Amino acid sequence: MPSALSQQAILRITVGSTNPVKIGAARNALSLLFPEAEILCLGIHAPSGVAAQPMTDTETREGAINRARYCEQQGTKDEALAADLYVAMEGGVDLFDHGAATYAYMAIIHRGQLSIGRSAQLPLPARVYDALVAGEELGDVMDRLFNTVNIKQKGGAIGLFTQGKASRESVYTQAIVLAMAPLLNPAIFA
Repeated sequence: MPSALSQQAILRITVGSTNPVKIGAARNALSLLFPEAEILCLGIHAPSGVAAQPMTDTETREGAINRARYCEQQGTKDEALAADLYVAMEGGVDLFDHGAATYAYMAIIHRGQLSIGRSAQLPLPARVYDALVAGEELGDVMDRLFNTVNIKQKGGAIGLFTQGKASRESVYTQAIVLAMAPLLNPAIFA
C-alpha cells in the first residue's frame, strides 16, 4: 500500500540547515524516492540545542531531532515554511570499542510522525579525535589537516578520507532514504 506521500505531485521539504550539502542530500533522497514529484526544498537555520561538535551518539541524535522539531514549529507559524516533510541532519563523533568515528543522524517529521535514521560511520585517526575532544569542530580539523577551506560544505571528512569515492552528501542521501522507510510504509510500521 503506497504512502500518501507517493501520491503527491509536489513535495515541500524544509531542511533544518542552510548548508548546501545537507539541502542537496535531502533533495537527492526525496528525488530518488519520488521521481515523479516536483521537490521543493528550502533550507532554514535550525538550532540543534547541542554542542557545535556533538561528541556522543545521544547528543548527535538529539541535535537532529531538535532541528527537525524546530522546522516543524516554524512551519506551523509561517505558511511559507510549512512542508510535507521536515528533515534535519546532525553530524557527530563518538569513541567506540574499535576507535573514534564520525556519522550523522537523520530526523524526518511527516504529519507529526518522527522517523530517525543514522548514516554509516567513518573511522577517524586518533589525532583528529583528540582535536575534537579539545574543542575543535571536525570541519576545521579537516581543513587544517588537508589544507582545504570550508570542507564541511563540500565533500566533508568523508570525501577527504575516501579520496572522493564517497562524500558527506552521498552518505547523508543514503541515510535519509533509509530513514524514510517508516513513512513510506505507514501501515507496516504502525
